[in-house]
Amino acid sequence: MRRDYGLDTLLGLDQVIIAQDCGYWVKFEVSLVEVTNERPHGIKYSLTLHDRYSKRVMGYDNAHAVRLPRKHKYAGQRARPHDHKHQHSLDKGVPYEFQDADQLLVDFWSDVDRVLKEVCNK
Repeated sequence: MRRDYGLDTLLGLDQVIIAQDCGYWVKFEVSLVEVTNERPHGIKYSLTLHDRYSKRVMGYDNAHAVRLPRKHKYAGQRARPHDHKHQHSLDKGVPYEFQDADQLLVDFWSDVDRVLKEVCNK
């Protein structure tokens, strides 16, 4: 098994809240857990972006399973059903392909930048 060097960085962000533009903020909740079929990488995480009213507007987590669309590449399988992202406040979650902690952070911050660009430039 290859070492996930970004894991230390991700774990170090647990309970950190970082202010963003336009009154938005991000929150990290990350902990080590037992390796299971639902969490094969051994971490439980919730990385969220909130608006100025504390409403979650986007996030990545593995707290619950998501229903896979019929045409999704994992449809009919139970491969990593817990890793997912919420692309907007009403989204119940779409599967996310967890590769490692570094890529999770890159993908999360990329989506944070996209959302902030949309809402702050209005």
